[in-house]
Amino acid sequence: MKRMLINATQQEELRVALVDGQRLYDLDIESPGHEQKKANIYKGKITRIEPSLEAAFVDYGAERHGFLPLKEISSEYFPPQYYSHGRPNIKDVLREGQEVIVQVDKEERGNKGAALTTFISLAGSYLVLMPNNPRAGGISRRIEGDDRTELKEALSSLELPDGMGLIVRTAGVGKSADALQWDLAFRLKHWQAIKKAAEGRPAPFLIHQESNVIVRAFRDYLRPDIGEILIDNPKVLDLAKEHIDSLGRPDFTSKIKLYSGEIPLFSHYQIESQIESAFQREVRLPSGCSIVIDTTEALTAIDINSARSTRGGDIEETAFNTNLEAADEIARQLRLRDLGGLIVIDFIDMTPVRHQREVENCLRESVRQDRARIQIGRISRFGLLELSRQRLSPSLGESSHHDCPRCGGTGTIRDNESLSLSILRLIEEEALKENTHEVHAIVPVPIASYLLNEKREAVNAIEKRQGGVRAIIVPNDQMQTPHYAVLRVRKGEEAPTLSYLLPQLHEAEMTQPSEEPASERKRREQPALAAFVMPDPPLVSEKSATADVSSVPAAPPVSAASAGASRGLFGRLVDGFKSLLGTPAPQQETDAADAIVVEA
Repeated sequence: MKRMLINATQQEELRVALVDGQRLYDLDIESPGHEQKKANIYKGKITRIEPSLEAAFVDYGAERHGFLPLKEISSEYFPPQYYSHGRPNIKDVLREGQEVIVQVDKEERGNKGAALTTFISLAGSYLVLMPNNPRAGGISRRIEGDDRTELKEALSSLELPDGMGLIVRTAGVGKSADALQWDLAFRLKHWQAIKKAAEGRPAPFLIHQESNVIVRAFRDYLRPDIGEILIDNPKVLDLAKEHIDSLGRPDFTSKIKLYSGEIPLFSHYQIESQIESAFQREVRLPSGCSIVIDTTEALTAIDINSARSTRGGDIEETAFNTNLEAADEIARQLRLRDLGGLIVIDFIDMTPVRHQREVENCLRESVRQDRARIQIGRISRFGLLELSRQRLSPSLGESSHHDCPRCGGTGTIRDNESLSLSILRLIEEEALKENTHEVHAIVPVPIASYLLNEKREAVNAIEKRQGGVRAIIVPNDQMQTPHYAVLRVRKGEEAPTLSYLLPQLHEAEMTQPSEEPASERKRREQPALAAFVMPDPPLVSEKSATADVSSVPAAPPVSAASAGASRGLFGRLVDGFKSLLGTPAPQQETDAADAIVVEA
């Protein structure tokens, strides 16, 4: 039986796991120290237009400005009388200082700012509304056959305003037209609230924040094959039940249960070790083979090692069986780690073409349950297979790891002898410069020992050749290889300082990057839409061919007084989760413009 397991016992982390029996097949982890911005909606201001890139840079409140390509700019931001026969020129359609409503399409990565779009998409339980993109829309690619035909008929009866697009999600299969119209009505009210909130303040500011991990899990993973939802925190259980009821999913209300066993929830289902495998570079498989996953700036490389695997009567059969086993595990690791972008798999060489096709088909079948869009190529004559996976969110490694402060993320460091010789050459290079009085080399203890003993004559020779230039080598027990500092002191700038105090003197010049303390992390920006009003959900367990979609109940109006007196369900849900994560709940707004609607 498939289960959704929600671990909310630690305030630093919320974990949602999807298991089939005792096999983990999907994972989502959220912590307050790693804020995700994907799908957040901001009001931003265009700061620079770059015609060579056909893009604009937008200040949306982050430290690094966002990147807005021309193709992601809605025509509603074009000048009123603008008309172009061909491709528009970005300088003709936008101006610096112009304010736009943008949504984060891709998170910041490395030195790259976030990719933005003005084509907003609002995901609901059954539908995804694109309020300013009439060309987009349709039915999820996963829905086929009679279900697709049935949904097309239901879509034709929905009251969708002109100029908007709509996508039906897989959760919409089997839902009646009034249930779909109810979800659509809520998305439309959400969009109106976003536009109203955007009018109230100058840019930049956050309008809508994407739901937290548990709400997203209910929205994205609640399918009929989920037989049980187990939560190990009573407070979260109550909030989750309220949220499920508000979504109009009574079929799942009875499936939500409190786990109160003595053994931790994830340990009870034996998935902690499987979760840990998603943090490791090498993953061992039951047959004895392993896969090694390395992520670089350009792509993710996956290598398959047969190791002790003996699955087969000969070398060809062993390679084939090992590749089949690895293909299934690779598909699972892509989901667990949420790896996106270009991925290259180095399979063990197989001579028969039919074996290559079977491995490709096995991989395609294994990724069918993945929510991300995946394109798979063919195994090349070098045994490499390329695939691309949609980047739904920052990968597990990006959100929970930081670069090693010693090696800088490379995984290797230079050996002591090589580093010592490099520093020796750098000392001589600095000594050769005119007007040099001293060269200070502040180095780790092993490097200092090597230079002052094995290379003592070489250091003396540098001082003699440069006539009067002193080379001062100071060991620093707080410094580790490959870090060092070589500093040149000009004539007239020398200070009477004891050599062992030089590290403190040059401390500012040798500051090494360190992880930011949790207490100094930037506090989360609070969205302008901070309260929630949900219309009464229709009965969705039964289909009604004659349902009157015009009778869908609308959300009651919200007054400033009522907003201040009582938080809506989603507001309470978010506050409850934030209190678990140790994040202070936002102060309740009394402005009616800020107390309208946010997405469930």
